[in-house]
Amino acid sequence: MDVQDGVWRRAWEGAGRHLRDAGRGLADLVLPPLAHDSREATAAAGLTPDAWSRIRFLEAPVCEGCGAAFEFDGGVFAETRCAACVAQPYAFGRARAACVYDEASRGLILRFKHGDQQQFAPLFARWIGRAAAELVESADAVVPVPLHPFRLLSRRFNQAAEIARPLARAAGRDYLPDALVRTAHTTSQGGKSRRGRRLNVKAAFAVTEAGRRRIRGRRILLIDDVLTTGATGEACARALIDAGARAVDLAVVARVRNARELTM
Repeated sequence: MDVQDGVWRRAWEGAGRHLRDAGRGLADLVLPPLAHDSREATAAAGLTPDAWSRIRFLEAPVCEGCGAAFEFDGGVFAETRCAACVAQPYAFGRARAACVYDEASRGLILRFKHGDQQQFAPLFARWIGRAAAELVESADAVVPVPLHPFRLLSRRFNQAAEIARPLARAAGRDYLPDALVRTAHTTSQGGKSRRGRRLNVKAAFAVTEAGRRRIRGRRILLIDDVLTTGATGEACARALIDAGARAVDLAVVARVRNARELTM
């Protein structure tokens, strides 16, 4: 009887998937998906071909420590970390970014972050899932960089959390949105030097008691939207490691091309 029930259950689930796919196809025929960056209909929800072609996705070889692109592939003798990461390593062990933060990607990220266009969240999650596949695979849990409650109240959502949630779900990893909190309402990082950014967020994050139990001894993948100098990721990683995390990696949608070269 159990075998028969299992056969019927699989058949029913298979029929349900076919019906959902058929319904989705019919909906797309009647109301074609719109591109996230325009009102243009596309074959599937995403970017228009023009917008897609202008995104500068980061491909190997990249620095293991900060995710910056190396100018050439040195083969088997290539260094895995850039000179800056060798000289001054971050608290997070590894970092990956899906693309370069420039004119093409900035507009999309700002529309998501400040324009309340949350349709970009699953798209950015897929970008990170591809660029940081190795980091996702080795992670035990996914933690978004938190917003201070005052900023969350004004923005209404945490952009890092909206990206981290579908990423964790797709990878089958624990999603811990409340493990890390922002305890200080810091000023914007925009316009600050590297040193200024670091001081601005130095003690801005803390791990909750519930979070402490869930991160202890585990490898954490920290998610944010943009990596500029790495100051925010550094502060979050230190808080997680001090609370007992075994290691912390960082994955972002985009990174500035020469983060370490900003004014000290």
